[in-house]
Amino acid sequence: MTARSTILRTLLACAAALAVLPAAAQRDAARFDYHQPTRQLVQRGMQALMICNGLFVSNRSLDQVYEQELQYDWMPAVPPAQVTIDEARRAVTVGLPANGPVPAMRAVERPGLGCVVLAPDQDWDDVDALPRLDLPPPSGDAATIPWPAGDLVADQPLPAGIDRGALEAAADWAFDRETHGHPSQVTLSLLVVHGGRIVHEQYAPGVDATTRTRTWSTAKSIAVTLIGMLVDQGRLALDEPLGFEWLPRADHAASDPRREITLRDVLQMSSGLASVDNGGGCEVTGSCLSYWAGASSVDGALSRALVRAPGGHWDYENFDTLLAVYAMKRALVETGDERAYLEYPRRALLDRIGMRSTAPGVDRFGDYVLSSQIYTNARDLARFGLLYLNRGTFEGERLISEEWVDFVRTPAPSTTERGRFYGAQFWLVPDDRADVPPDAYSTAGNRGQYVVIVPSYDLVIVRRGLDWLPGRHGFSQWDLTREVLEAFPKRPWGSKPPATPAATSP
Repeated sequence: MTARSTILRTLLACAAALAVLPAAAQRDAARFDYHQPTRQLVQRGMQALMICNGLFVSNRSLDQVYEQELQYDWMPAVPPAQVTIDEARRAVTVGLPANGPVPAMRAVERPGLGCVVLAPDQDWDDVDALPRLDLPPPSGDAATIPWPAGDLVADQPLPAGIDRGALEAAADWAFDRETHGHPSQVTLSLLVVHGGRIVHEQYAPGVDATTRTRTWSTAKSIAVTLIGMLVDQGRLALDEPLGFEWLPRADHAASDPRREITLRDVLQMSSGLASVDNGGGCEVTGSCLSYWAGASSVDGALSRALVRAPGGHWDYENFDTLLAVYAMKRALVETGDERAYLEYPRRALLDRIGMRSTAPGVDRFGDYVLSSQIYTNARDLARFGLLYLNRGTFEGERLISEEWVDFVRTPAPSTTERGRFYGAQFWLVPDDRADVPPDAYSTAGNRGQYVVIVPSYDLVIVRRGLDWLPGRHGFSQWDLTREVLEAFPKRPWGSKPPATPAATSP
């Protein structure tokens, strides 16, 4: 018997043995990670962007970044020996040129936009072509402008009826997580605003009122606010098809079923498009490629297949938010003025409510990544919460309509059978919770970023965190709300609007 025939017989025997395995066993036998180099590339890009923003946007030390920002359970940190910090360029490189087949990844701070990650095949010669926002800061000195438009906070006694001891106990509950939660839950800041006044403000060691950290998905709530302004102006419509040229491009675009998806569908996480990030593909085919590896956030969002009828199935996907942001961009640049798009978050919202420390981030193509990439501090997020607590007005100026406020806090119809826990880029109190007011609603970001609005108590609660096991030991904003409310006189609870089409139409 020849060597070739022996090999052939062996291969045929192996194939026959595999064929008789149950289907599940065959799947278990094929667990090779075909995407390992891409995962390593994303890991390096993530670390480059986190270090760059940590050093040059948050003004934290490298030790602090490694001890907190880079402590997470889903991806190990690259050791400092493979990190190069360029102070002159305000840039970071992760990975060494000769360090295997995976290229080094780079991130650089850009004026007004925080840090931007470069593509794997780009180098410092490409930096000048990256987007930047040269917009002067708002007039005045925030330190001399009274809260909430500025940071001058009067030293006043607590209003009558607030239990100082209970408020301090709630703060202890938030910060002492080894006792009250899990050691992986790391609270950076807690801010409680009642009746427009800051009644409690506390920071962890090494953090203060100026410290900016990543919002993660709390950015989605800022995005829906910017989009709502355009809906209020008639420049976007909730229930008209998005009108995109979807990818891959079809010879007959009219036959593409995705053309029926509306702005309402994507804002309510009910697009019907295939799961990517939730299907475990974030690092290789999903939003992580645009977050951390220099890919286009728009092209990734446009490339998903429709697998369900729009509007009927809830599926939390970053790409749904990015589709809504792309609709916002199209409405703003219809005259061809790209700068109007880059300036829009500042001019329309941030500068008008005193969010001077907030830096919205973009991908290298100049598209805002408002599903996650914003750096800000606790006070700026409290100002944002006040805008919603006051039903769309700030310091007497109306920025968004009351109808839009009601829309974002109305349960998405696709959640009716699952607890009515989500509105439009805001989270709602689940139906099975009876210990917090049902009219409360909240932003929510990875690693514990929350802005909770409680209308029935005239209350905004901000918690910033760097939790490093959020998937298994997530910090609950509703438990925090329960603890904080112990300091306030009991009030009648409001209710959240019903999940009906009539209630969700601004």
